[in-house]
Formats: sequence, C-alpha cells, structure tokens
Amino acid sequence: MLRKLTAFVLLASLAACVDSSDLSDAPADLGNFRLGHNIVVASKMRQAGLSRETSEEEWVAALTDAVAERFGRYEGDRLYHLGISVEGFSIAPAGIPIVVSPKSVLIVRVTLWDDQLGRKLNKSAKQFTVFESLSGETLVGSGLTQTKEQQVQNLSRNAAKLIQNWMLQNPEWFPGLGEAPAIPADKAGTLRPEDLNVDS
Repeated sequence: MLRKLTAFVLLASLAACVDSSDLSDAPADLGNFRLGHNIVVASKMRQAGLSRETSEEEWVAALTDAVAERFGRYEGDRLYHLGISVEGFSIAPAGIPIVVSPKSVLIVRVTLWDDQLGRKLNKSAKQFTVFESLSGETLVGSGLTQTKEQQVQNLSRNAAKLIQNWMLQNPEWFPGLGEAPAIPADKAGTLRPEDLNVDS
C-alpha cells in the first residue's frame, strides 16, 4: 500500500481530477434518495512516506462532513446508508521544491446499503482513488499553497463527488431513476449503524 501511494504521489501530476465545486447547484437526481447513516472509519489507513501527518480523527471528521454536505441535500423518502473506509493517503508536504510538485491523494472503499431492502447494493466495497482538484495552487504543489486542513477538505469533498458519480452510474438502485422492488414504507429504518460492516 505504501509503495502504491508513493507511486501515485510521484506520477499523478496531471491525473484526471473531479470538480466538487457544484455544491451551490441543485443536486443531481437520485430519485427518492435520503441519507441515513453516514459512517466513516479510518482504523486501517496507511500513510505514504512523503505525507503530512493526518490523524484518523481528522479524516473521519472531514469525510463525514463532506458526505453530509453533498448528500444531506436530498429529501427523498427512501433511506440509504453510506459506509466509507479510509485505506491510505498522502498529503503533499510544505517545503518540497516545485520541480517535484507532489500531489495529494486519498484511497477509500465505499459500501452503500438500501435500508428498505436491508442489504448492501454493491456486493464488494467500491474502491476510489481520489486526487485533489486541479488549480493554480495545486499545480505547483498544494503543500506550498494550502494548509493541511484545506488539503484534507479538498480530498474529502472530491471523494464525496466521486461517490455521487458512482451512484448516478447505477440508476437501478434508486426508485424514480430505475426499477427497484417496492417495499412498504413501515419497513424503513430497520438497519442500525452496528449492522453495517464498513470494512467488507
């Protein structure tokens, strides 16, 4: 994992990035989606050697906030639960020469549950490799132009955007966008946080 992270940092200078600056726009259509449990764990995360130190608590807080910020806008009547596991990261450090220009990267695994069906919608966790948004600041190395908190927030928001894009690619999961079994409304809210195995 550490070797992979280091390779990403050194070789991903112009990697495809995602733009998470659409939060002021109307949310993309996810049918009857409403965010239920928003669970982030980081107990197994690995840090690349070139990275700024970032704690489990910082990642959990930043990702929880980013998911709530993006998915809390939905007001449907069908509950979905998101579980996110932080696998690894590298936060570009300050003081690195511009010629190196290391990039920040985050690796997460995500599972989505449908509360009414009482099960996962993706059989195995979906892994995402998340890069920081491309800008004048990040082009020369975000470690030189941003605080660690800004870098972590940037990656967390981009992770939430990638998760949303993935969900939009699976319309069959969401009534109103694709077909899904009809379940009585009184069955909603049956999954508890402890029922959700985020690591699998």
